[in-house]
Amino acid sequence: MRFKWVPAFFEKLGRLVRSIRFKIVLWFTVILAIILCAFSGFLYYSQSSNLQAEAIRELNRRITGVVDNVQTILATGGEQISIPKGILLDTDVFTLVGPTGQVVTSQGPIAPSQVIQIASAGLQTTPRTNESPAFYWTSPTGQNYVFIITPVQNQSGINYLLIFGGILDPNALIRRFLLTLVLGSLLTIAVALAGGFWLADRAMRPVKTITQAARTIGETDLSRRINSKSKDELGELANTFDAMLARLQAAFERQRQFVADASHELRTPLTIVNLETSRAIASRRSPQEYKHALSIIHSENDFMTSLVNDLLTLARMDAGQTTIEKKDLDLSDVVVDTLERLTPLATRNEVTLEAGNLPETHILGDRQYLLQMLSNLVENAIKYTTGENKQVCVETGASDGSAWVRVSDNGPGIAAEHIPHLFDRFYRVDKARTREPGTDGDGNSPSGSGLGLSIVQWIAQVHEGKVMVESKPGNGTTFEVRFNRG
Repeated sequence: MRFKWVPAFFEKLGRLVRSIRFKIVLWFTVILAIILCAFSGFLYYSQSSNLQAEAIRELNRRITGVVDNVQTILATGGEQISIPKGILLDTDVFTLVGPTGQVVTSQGPIAPSQVIQIASAGLQTTPRTNESPAFYWTSPTGQNYVFIITPVQNQSGINYLLIFGGILDPNALIRRFLLTLVLGSLLTIAVALAGGFWLADRAMRPVKTITQAARTIGETDLSRRINSKSKDELGELANTFDAMLARLQAAFERQRQFVADASHELRTPLTIVNLETSRAIASRRSPQEYKHALSIIHSENDFMTSLVNDLLTLARMDAGQTTIEKKDLDLSDVVVDTLERLTPLATRNEVTLEAGNLPETHILGDRQYLLQMLSNLVENAIKYTTGENKQVCVETGASDGSAWVRVSDNGPGIAAEHIPHLFDRFYRVDKARTREPGTDGDGNSPSGSGLGLSIVQWIAQVHEGKVMVESKPGNGTTFEVRFNRG
């Protein structure tokens, strides 16, 4: 029971090790350690080389006095060769090797057994004429020595070998320097590690804010924003996240509105069907009354069928489940087919359906979808044309590298404030363009789901086209779809 904190500790430690912050700090520290090791190694090698060169120069400078003393003693035939204390330091080592390799004399803080080792090492180093060679030797106690070798001759021309040296680093400067480098590097790495965690924490703070905001955002509440004031990359990420939330919020609002509008559109005909059937079976009716009720039910059924078909079409379009097969076709032929198909509807609504100028206009498109697009535009114009001498005119043409088809009517027109919303789903301008439930069985009342123009816009866009509207109240309305032929 005492160690309940252990699992939580290891869980937090695991999250820290897996975090980007830890990885950034780790890589930064590793790179810094490599750089420090390389730099420290260079400094240590440079200082060691300088110290060795300086020690050899000092020995070469002082060996002149040693050689003079040795030659003087050999010239006088002296048997005891001893260098005065003024010339030798307490740490200096002096050894004279005879022509047969025997140690003639030795002086300094070196044991006799060690003098033989030094003499053997010196004999393996060939002295040169212009420069005294040097070699290094480490005593059993770990002390490093440097020696230089100089040949000396007596009056008889017998060659002796003078080995003179001393402690390489009597004040342990290199060791202290190495210790300083190690401690300094470790301290620098420790400070860099702590500073790296602090900097990484500050740098990753916007990411934490984004994460916390994402956790608190639900499907029903997309209004939260980060509102970062930073101008760096993470600030840009936060602003991009805010923009994504705004798009999601708009999409969800459109979806909710779409579902609400669809439910409302379906509820009205269902209510009418229920009322008519209830009225018809409540008591015995005349054949004319039954016929009227069935006519209303049939009209509402047609409306619901059309609405459901439009909803399915838009759902497939939004889900990308539609297949567009573009082929070379004549846009005027599509117009002719559309007019022939909708002539009965125009006659029933007492509308004159005219074909304007229809030159041969070739584009790349899907004939079936273009036929649906034109049918929606022409049917829309037929339904909403009012007054006497009702006319709808369709024409095609090409100019400035583009092809176009134009549908015009002489209806009541549309106010300017409504034009930007015409392609919104379920949008209706006013009561003049609103379906009167149960009154369109004869085809004389305008009816529609409010989805036709949305489908028109989607078809135009997948054909790299654009829908334009020109209308003024009292002067009719013109829809023009322009396709890029380049």
